[in-house]
Amino acid sequence: MEEREETRKIQFTGKSSYIVSLPKQWITDLGLKQGDQIRMVRKGSSTLELYPPKFETRAQKKEDATIEIDAEEIASSIVRKLISLYFLGFKTINVKPKTGRLNPNQRTIVKEAVKRMLMGSEIISDSTTGITVQVLVNLLELSVDGAFKRMIHLAKSMSSDAILAVKENNLELAEEVINTDDEVDRFGFYIIRQLKIAIQNEHMLNEMGFRNPRDCLGYRLVVKNIERTGDHAAFVAKDIIEFKKPIKKEIINRIQEMNEFSLSVLDDSCLALFKEDYVQAEKTIEKTTQITKFEKKVRDASKSLKDDEEIYRIRRITENIRRISEYASDIAEIVLNMNIEKTLKRNN
Repeated sequence: MEEREETRKIQFTGKSSYIVSLPKQWITDLGLKQGDQIRMVRKGSSTLELYPPKFETRAQKKEDATIEIDAEEIASSIVRKLISLYFLGFKTINVKPKTGRLNPNQRTIVKEAVKRMLMGSEIISDSTTGITVQVLVNLLELSVDGAFKRMIHLAKSMSSDAILAVKENNLELAEEVINTDDEVDRFGFYIIRQLKIAIQNEHMLNEMGFRNPRDCLGYRLVVKNIERTGDHAAFVAKDIIEFKKPIKKEIINRIQEMNEFSLSVLDDSCLALFKEDYVQAEKTIEKTTQITKFEKKVRDASKSLKDDEEIYRIRRITENIRRISEYASDIAEIVLNMNIEKTLKRNN
């Protein structure tokens, strides 16, 4: 978003007031007119902020929303509506029946969705006539960067623990990995909600540390890639739940090396994102091509296998790990797109 700067003199008027004029173009661009009220906020000892009335109106519109549920509405439809309103930035979401009452199953669906998916949300009213969900989390309590770093940490831990679960034939650890996927999604949903708020409001955009709305789109795509990383870790964990037996030590060791490499690439791409480092992103994309060397090591260790089931398992696990490295490469590509203009300016 374009940043404009003007220098104006402070003038004294009357007996106790000072005035500063605003550029005519700013007033025109914001659709303001004589008589409109401007809200002024003093922040600390060195900052004054001005908010036009449109800012207030837009914020008020995002306070409350109500969805009506049919008696036969399925779980996935109810959950999608909840998530959509959460994304749109509403602070209070009312879930009511179109006719009659909410049945026990529908109430359970709403409560489980709030608990598992909507970060910072609490149910403040629950009855057969409706459920009220309050989004309590504040923008400044958990920054987008903070949530994103936590999301990355969880996805990486899931991937490492999934391979360890297969190696140790540890069903409990595999179940824990699968359950953690919901936590990764919760952080993802929260970040998407904040990004949508930022795109609609220049002040919020600056508060979150974004240069322009396009950066929000970049982060949205990155979040999707991290979510998919968690999904593939869960797929690996489901392997041990399904087959309930470990893979040969020599082979699983090669798989573990491949997984560690994929996670190192993911680390590199996210570091490039946080540092806004175009060169680092290019190096990360180049590094990703080395995943084929690790795949070959797994294939070589598997050549003696005769069991079709085990061959299938190994192929499926390595495919999931390779996809994680591809997501890391996609993130690095996004970093390139977000920072190409800055690189061009530096070269000029």
